[in-house]
Amino acid sequence: MPSDDNGKTSSKTQAVTPSDYNDSISSKTESDAPLAATNSCSCKTEPDAPLAANDGCSSKTETDAPSVDDGAISSKPQSDAPSAVISACSSKTESDAPSVDDGIVSSKALSDAVSDAISARSSKTESDAPSVDDGTISSKTLFDALSAAIGACSSKTESDTPSVDYDALSAAIRACSSKTESDTRSVDDGTTSPNTQPDTDQVYTVIQKEEVFKMAEKVRLNLERHKSCNVRPMSELSPLMPSVKSVEKLRISEHHLSESEKTGESRSSAVTPNATSGSESDTFLMEAWRELRKAVVNCNGEPVGTVAALDTAIDLLNYDQVFVRDFIPAGLAFLLKREPIIVKNFLLKTVLLQSTEKRIDRFKLGEGVMPASFKVCRKQGLAKDVIAADFGESAIGRVAPVDSGFWWIILLHAYTRSTGDTKLAFLPEIQNGIRLILALCLSEGFDTFPTLLCTDGCCMIDRRMGIYGYPIEIQALFFMALRCARVHLKDENGGKELIELVNKRLQALSYHIQEYFWLDLPQLNDIYRYKTEEYSHTAVNKFNVMPDSLPDWIFDFMPSKGGYFIGNVSPSRMDFRWFCLGNFVAILSSLATNEQSKAIMDLVEERWEELVGEMPLKACYPAMENHEWRIVTGCDPKNTRWSYHNGGSWPVLLWLLTAVCIKMGRPQIARKAVELAEERLTKDKWPEYYDGKLGRYVGKQARKFQTWSIAGYIVAKMMLEDPCLASIISLDEYRPADPVLRRSSSWS
Repeated sequence: MPSDDNGKTSSKTQAVTPSDYNDSISSKTESDAPLAATNSCSCKTEPDAPLAANDGCSSKTETDAPSVDDGAISSKPQSDAPSAVISACSSKTESDAPSVDDGIVSSKALSDAVSDAISARSSKTESDAPSVDDGTISSKTLFDALSAAIGACSSKTESDTPSVDYDALSAAIRACSSKTESDTRSVDDGTTSPNTQPDTDQVYTVIQKEEVFKMAEKVRLNLERHKSCNVRPMSELSPLMPSVKSVEKLRISEHHLSESEKTGESRSSAVTPNATSGSESDTFLMEAWRELRKAVVNCNGEPVGTVAALDTAIDLLNYDQVFVRDFIPAGLAFLLKREPIIVKNFLLKTVLLQSTEKRIDRFKLGEGVMPASFKVCRKQGLAKDVIAADFGESAIGRVAPVDSGFWWIILLHAYTRSTGDTKLAFLPEIQNGIRLILALCLSEGFDTFPTLLCTDGCCMIDRRMGIYGYPIEIQALFFMALRCARVHLKDENGGKELIELVNKRLQALSYHIQEYFWLDLPQLNDIYRYKTEEYSHTAVNKFNVMPDSLPDWIFDFMPSKGGYFIGNVSPSRMDFRWFCLGNFVAILSSLATNEQSKAIMDLVEERWEELVGEMPLKACYPAMENHEWRIVTGCDPKNTRWSYHNGGSWPVLLWLLTAVCIKMGRPQIARKAVELAEERLTKDKWPEYYDGKLGRYVGKQARKFQTWSIAGYIVAKMMLEDPCLASIISLDEYRPADPVLRRSSSWS
């Protein structure tokens, strides 16, 4: 799998001793489930490492250990555990010993041991026997028996001890913990059946992996992560997705809920007092998935994308089409859900559309231009669906999308990292698509800067908003797409020469953006004191920016701690507005240095009221008003002050905020924003954007059931539940490639 330069950490698998296992379990509080003690960042450990032996939970003191109660596991085996447990696990003859395959204790051995233990406990005298009601054995008996069985199985020496079968162990614990004194919970579908005693063989049968995943999706645990996640940046985590086995363990452990967690009564102190309860949050997530699946578009029976919105109350316009940029959060959601087929089909369909002839009036567009959107339709007389693409000839303003090709390469990279499928990127049509996009962007011209010259309306801000020139959103996406393309581009068919051009452009582009687009308090003071009309190579004011052009609001907005990349830099012009997408993509792609990334996050925290308000997240700040609005937007009625792109709030940006917060080790910022959005998104029917200085009002022309608002929320929630998932979209620190050394002609 292609990936950035990151080392992998590995940990040696240790044998599980009774005290290790019980200590790891007893370190959780009473409200926690038996196996919920897994470190949230356990994706760094080896896939076969014991789940209960993670170090993240072993640092608790003994005072935190729960007392032995019904449903709780004792810190050491019961003193009166029956000898049948020991004989069942360790004293059997060789013919009766449990089968060992590659160091894994079979589920049958564990099941037999537990069954023997239960029968032995149940056969005691009436004074010692556990309470039995209608044939139901109390959960305390089951847990005592299970603890003794585990201790006996793991008491061998380290050299002889096989690893524990965690599938069997998890199934057994789930069967034990789901039993209560008065009723029994069914194992297969999670439903409750009163006064029903399940068959003992069924209780301890190992549940198939597919069933485990289904059960885990029905009941999602809203756990607070270990506090180490709050201070560890994404660069310290594994650059690759966690293995299938480790993800299965995480999902199994999250399924074990105590009654207080199921009702949302027990919450970590890190969550705000008015935070949405776990059950409500899970309900929001399930509703979001239902709406997202409704938006899926099929072509000849295969899913190929999602429509922009499903609001039937307003004229559709082009909201019934599949937009390339709009599908990105939806595609990421399906990748995180392990449903990559729709992403694969989308990538293949769009690259085929790229090869079609593109004309606007009598002018032919470049070969590398990707469509802004496409629509699946059925023409009369044809048995198959056909796809009609829009390259800007039907768009408002007739502007071709510059960002579509960059998003396409970024999604291809995310698909490869998520699935490990490198064959797709190496297909001839995919390789040709990458080369055409790069050739279009890296072609020589009259530019004196490494940035891309663009017109208004060429990206997410698809209307006239004064971003013409060198907008930060396009430059950040350009940088990220170049880094992703360098990973997947093959050497043959001109690929080697393109890679050299990419390396040179990356170095020049990163220097230019970091040097001239960056603004913090010291830099602002320097601009305030600029001299003009400088002519030499030593000029400080290289773009001849007039200090009087500094807007009044910037002096109050700029905090003493923090900074950001301004919107645009061109001759005698600096656009000092904050653009959320450009700054966040700069962090994800490592276009921003580590210090600059920290400063951007500091700015978000310091100016939370202005940039987040009551609904995340401002696409642009501040809004243009009065005369400036009339001149810059051309009196656009949709981009009035604090509306749409002109200071409106866009819930889709939640996924970008969450990804950068995880990368910078500040997930609490994203968690706060997601909890803020949850309170309104479902109630307001997933609008496209919000209006007002604080984002208090649903946008006056906002579509309801906007697909990327739904998908942005889903991706943010899934990344917060498992921060390792952010690695599919986050790039490691940028390191310039070594120059290519060529032989002198005298050697030939």
